[in-house]
Amino acid sequence: MTGKATRIELLSLSTPQMRAFHLTWMAFFVCFFAWFACAPLMPVLKGEFGLSAGQIANINIAAVAVTILVRLVIGPMCDRFGPRKTYTGLLALGALPVLGVALAQNYETFLVFRMLIGAVGASFVITQYHTSVMFAPNVVGTANATTAGWGNAGGGAAQALMPLVLAAVLMMGADHAFGWRIALLVPGVLMLVMAVVYYRFTQDCPEGNYSDLRAQGIEISGKDGGKGGGGWASFRAASANYRVWLLFITYGACFGVEIFIHNIAAMYYVDRFGLSLKAAGMAAASFGLLALFARALGGWLSDKAARRRGLDARATLLFALILGEGLGLLWFAQAGNVAMAVVAMLLFGLFTHMACGATYALVPFIDRKALGGVAGIIGAGGNVGAVAAGFLLKGLGNVQQTLTVLGVLATVAAVCAIAIRFSAEHKAREQALYDSALAN
Repeated sequence: MTGKATRIELLSLSTPQMRAFHLTWMAFFVCFFAWFACAPLMPVLKGEFGLSAGQIANINIAAVAVTILVRLVIGPMCDRFGPRKTYTGLLALGALPVLGVALAQNYETFLVFRMLIGAVGASFVITQYHTSVMFAPNVVGTANATTAGWGNAGGGAAQALMPLVLAAVLMMGADHAFGWRIALLVPGVLMLVMAVVYYRFTQDCPEGNYSDLRAQGIEISGKDGGKGGGGWASFRAASANYRVWLLFITYGACFGVEIFIHNIAAMYYVDRFGLSLKAAGMAAASFGLLALFARALGGWLSDKAARRRGLDARATLLFALILGEGLGLLWFAQAGNVAMAVVAMLLFGLFTHMACGATYALVPFIDRKALGGVAGIIGAGGNVGAVAAGFLLKGLGNVQQTLTVLGVLATVAAVCAIAIRFSAEHKAREQALYDSALAN
């Protein structure tokens, strides 16, 4: 627990903990902005490449599928190389397909670049890892949820801003065939800038960087680089923990649905309610921008619940939030006019984002010695949920029916949260760490 921050000083950049806090959500924001930059432009791209409904479904699936693999890998990489180098590498390499998608000439090349862009979705795991090692148990839920929420808002910002960026480019004289390509260069450049900033101004943990600490012979608990497999040892340990797989399912139910909504919301509002591209983008953006406060609220409530009733209360809260999400999603699917649809989307979106925050408020307490593996597997669960939703849409061929089925599945998945329980020894150990953090 040495050096972990027990308070969140939002206006401070003087400590490594708060620099990590702010730069990790900023990097996450940029990554999610890039990840979803294509989604609000899909009505334009549909005409540009003559895309069929099946091809659009393939693009949406590709955008999240590769993230599953990268999230599984990125957690152990954080354990092995540290979040600073891992994030820098992801930002720099991830910028290449983001820039490349602007050069796509047909459906096939666009599909490949869209798939490769999905790798930047793994940024979430690094964000949660970095704040988990920087903040103490009494505030780690709030820290994780706040950084994730503010970063996640990058998806909502992309929905609102990319149509405006395209409009600005068109006003300067470019035609549609060239304008969308220029617009899609913006997020790639932002990622390269962020890579430099992150490497320059963050460190791996309160004590310093993992490479420097290991060179001094200091053992990094849970981030072992020399006792049999390094970060992969944490992956194996996490894989053997049943709680990880229960959270894998629940995260698929909340974050998976969130990703799915990001990818289809703008098209849904255009096709079902006849909105313009800008109006549909703003409606879709309202869902993503809930992350600015709703994720943080979920993490804060989890910390408050744990303070009063212990570790099990975090799981109980998660159950209630996912149940609310499922019921709200059913309402959204049945909304008959655009006003009711937006209200229903905001309600179920509130529960969805709060559930995501409550999930990663629980993650640091599953297995401290396998934090990278735990964060990576559960994070991958979110993308498995999104891919499953994409295939469901492709199979049903109807967005409204797909949303109804997802609402039912999310309601059922809530049971997995209530099934998460901890031994008396585990709870006593975590309570001791919690009390120590408060004492400091």
